[in-house]
Amino acid sequence: MSETILNIKSLKVEYNTQEGSVKAVDNLSFSLNKGETLGLVGETGAGKTTTALSIMQLVPNPPGKIVDGEIYFNGINLLNQKNDEMRKIRGNKISMIFQDPMTSLNPVMTVGSQIAETIMLHQKFSKKRAAEKAEEMLDLVGIPKNRAGEYPHQFSGGMRQRVGIAMALSCNPELLISDEPTTALDVTIQAQVLELMKKLKEQFKTSMLLITHDLGVVAEVCDKVAIMYAGKVVEFADVHTLFTKPKHPYTKGLFNSIPSLDEEVDRLKPIKGTMPDPTNLPRGCSFHPRCPYAQEICKVQEPDITELEDGTKVSCLIYQGLVSDGK
Repeated sequence: MSETILNIKSLKVEYNTQEGSVKAVDNLSFSLNKGETLGLVGETGAGKTTTALSIMQLVPNPPGKIVDGEIYFNGINLLNQKNDEMRKIRGNKISMIFQDPMTSLNPVMTVGSQIAETIMLHQKFSKKRAAEKAEEMLDLVGIPKNRAGEYPHQFSGGMRQRVGIAMALSCNPELLISDEPTTALDVTIQAQVLELMKKLKEQFKTSMLLITHDLGVVAEVCDKVAIMYAGKVVEFADVHTLFTKPKHPYTKGLFNSIPSLDEEVDRLKPIKGTMPDPTNLPRGCSFHPRCPYAQEICKVQEPDITELEDGTKVSCLIYQGLVSDGK
């Protein structure tokens, strides 16, 4: 049996805005085993980044608040930890690579000193030894050691993302959270950064939670996938099962909207409509206004999570036998 490193149970996170209460994450549950990479996939506004910030205990309060749920890391409920205890975990046992490296790096500190500061905080190294380790980490991600004395603005986007990876891995964390690490990069640099992350993950034996909306990245890097929609996980499966036999209508819609090299089509099949207003989510299944299989019951009954024979967990009334999928 694989050992679970992260287990999220019934997590609810809300933001209070002028328009009303936003359910950013609603009754979210999933787990991650040691050494695995889990892809958290969904459109903008699905709740992916809020989930990551909840694990790190960095949800901005106000306006955000964790309303309910449990987040277990190595059997410890992070939501019960005090600020001092979380500071020892954050950056040390759990690290995060942020979406935009320009805003996550300090513009008035050299990249070497930023990495060294993280190392000194958690590893109790001397200033000299921390500076040496920072140079070693830069070298590990393909940045020459002599650039440790340069500032973030002197690096390209891809190089800044490498600095972020070096900083995140500098204390050899057990869990690495990566929030859309390739979004701001061009395709060739994306491939380099992903290959680097895969190599370092195996080298450091780190578990990873990869947040993305790119299914190509998921296929390349992940072992398991959680598909999010309107703050909920609607499908959870291993990557091969998800790509060969997607179950949820939303997951099927995502794959239908991707161009295929195997078949010639004049037009792609986009998912109709848009993500619902998070301050006014639909009753019943939140996907029903966009679902091709939706029936009257979908407008009033919220689906439960159903575990299927192949291990997939899916939240849809079709798999509870209450709705027909038209077959």
